[in-house]
Amino acid sequence: MEQSAAAEAAEILAQARRGGQTIDGLPENLQPQNLEDAYQIQDALIPLIERLSNGSRAGYKSGATNEAALQNFGLDEPFVGVLISSYMLKSGDIILDSDCKFKLLEPEFAFRMGEDLPPAAAPYDPGGVCAAVASVMTSIEVVDLRFTGGMAAGGLQVIADNSAAGYWLAGTEYNDLDAIDFEDWPVSLHVNSARVTEGNSANVIGNPLNSLIFLANNLCMRGGGLKAGDIVTAGSCTAPTPVQAGDECVADFGSLGKVSVRFGG
Repeated sequence: MEQSAAAEAAEILAQARRGGQTIDGLPENLQPQNLEDAYQIQDALIPLIERLSNGSRAGYKSGATNEAALQNFGLDEPFVGVLISSYMLKSGDIILDSDCKFKLLEPEFAFRMGEDLPPAAAPYDPGGVCAAVASVMTSIEVVDLRFTGGMAAGGLQVIADNSAAGYWLAGTEYNDLDAIDFEDWPVSLHVNSARVTEGNSANVIGNPLNSLIFLANNLCMRGGGLKAGDIVTAGSCTAPTPVQAGDECVADFGSLGKVSVRFGG
């Protein structure tokens, strides 16, 4: 894709954010035809989001981290998006209804990096990636999109729109990764005090650390790399769950605690 076309597509997506609107899709001549196109548009979009929200790049997200999601998007591998500081909140915060068109909740484990993983040393094996992690935290990702049909826009357009990254809410942070069985950790989601769905950390490519390893190497292949301080949210332990304005939502990670968010009017 020509750089000018990627920039034009990114501006359309940014304009939808500015106006709080959705679009049917990118114009046919600006739609990504492959992963390279999709990430090229995303790369052009990130600086626009930073300026629009007065935020900065603070980490990354993984998406489509289970077989059903991959098939739904028509992809062969998970996708990567960028976390922007102005959309990163804390458990208990309120998100205004007008600030979030699509409210799809995903309880996720997230990792804070303690060391850089530069592309020069890639590819990284599991031991190398895990040794660079400083801590793990419970969290909720609120998926949001600029497309009227939501996820039906298809995997490539979703990636172009920063991989549907909306808000992210941090729960409790833990330094001892060995105390958590990432291959079998039950998680549930409650909306207005009613349990609406259950899941497990194993739904994230068998283990959220596998998602982190994929993301670290994916960034390196595209010329980037994780840095100390980056936060990486690994993918949903449950099926994405739609909620509405006024809902009070709680992700329950058992002995690791709860993460909550409320959507205001």
